[in-house]
Amino acid sequence: MFAEIITIGDEILIGQIVDTNSAFISKELNRIGISVYQITSVQDERGHILKALAEAKNRAQLVIITGGLGPTKDDITKHTLCEFLGDTLVRDVSVLAHIEHLFEKYITTSAISEINRDQALIPSNSQALHNAYGTAPGMWIRDGETIFVALPGVPFEMKNLITNVVIPKVIAEFERPYIVHKTLVTYGMGESTIASRIESWETNLPSFIKLAYLPNLGKVRLRLTAKGRDSKLLEDAVEDEFKKLPKLIGDIMYGFEDEETIEEVVAKLFTHKQMSLATAESCTGGQIAQHITALSGASAYYKGSVVCYATETKIEVLKVDKRLIEKYSVVSKEVAEAMAVNVRTLLKTDFAVATTGNAGPTKGDSDADVGTVFIAIASPNGVFSEKFMMGNHRERIVQKSVNKAFELLQKEILKF
Repeated sequence: MFAEIITIGDEILIGQIVDTNSAFISKELNRIGISVYQITSVQDERGHILKALAEAKNRAQLVIITGGLGPTKDDITKHTLCEFLGDTLVRDVSVLAHIEHLFEKYITTSAISEINRDQALIPSNSQALHNAYGTAPGMWIRDGETIFVALPGVPFEMKNLITNVVIPKVIAEFERPYIVHKTLVTYGMGESTIASRIESWETNLPSFIKLAYLPNLGKVRLRLTAKGRDSKLLEDAVEDEFKKLPKLIGDIMYGFEDEETIEEVVAKLFTHKQMSLATAESCTGGQIAQHITALSGASAYYKGSVVCYATETKIEVLKVDKRLIEKYSVVSKEVAEAMAVNVRTLLKTDFAVATTGNAGPTKGDSDADVGTVFIAIASPNGVFSEKFMMGNHRERIVQKSVNKAFELLQKEILKF
């Protein structure tokens, strides 16, 4: 079966906010065997909304709408739904009681107004869906063979309704096929090279299993998708196919996406081996540190970072020899290794990783070409570094450098 998602709001179309709601809803629907046929973003404008509703009804059995359920005049979703369905708004007693409770307990800075009470108005043929975190209820509406679900656009309100209310109702309402996804993460090799190494395996995949390549900044994800009526058969088939890959690309496999990221793998290795880590970052500007500290428990192994973006900071804080910089330039193997060794000494850790490079768009304090990055690892075994050419797009250069740093760290700590 097919679903469609309609997001309503001028703020999406002018780029003021990013539509994360559709990504979340799509993932949750796909998890229970429902394919999203189309995602449409429309203005807070009656004609545009009516057209989107009519087109979605012709294509999908389930239409999920987010946004436009607020109390102000520009929030016209409920009124337009009523026009489309030939319905009228009525006040729902249970929703009104919930709104009054929220104002009494949590919204003490202003008194409840008639505009707030009007959020309890819903189409007469709809079922109110309880929004535990807000005043705008969700709505479940059947129109012929199509179910329309209208949800608030506030992400945490929408997510709670999808997870705890909408998905259980969809499961009870519709007979669905099973869709099984599993994604393998690889690092350090390009998409075309991987494709040539696994060509025979890909050619011989069962007809109900499809492979997708998902390249992204130094890593390539390989996603297998199987669709059918027998969930165990699908899961077993996908597992069996992935078991064939270590012989072909075992040197670049780093686990499965729904299991652990490479940052999590590195964190577990450091914690298990009871070893410590420090970072010295120039071109990556603290992003390696951010990835590390985003994980709970990082303080067990991570001692800190020196973000030495400026050349004088490398000299004054990290004590990189000025003559070294003058001789080899700030973007060099020698400086990267000095940064790693010195931050390891400064923070008294077992390991250190350092980055120095030219992310562009200008060359800065070095004559190195834009995209040149040196990454150094210092460990009890000494220090080494590698040079990389990361392209010519600033954001891409930085993120690829972060991914590569974790890849090198994982390989190095596995030696201990």
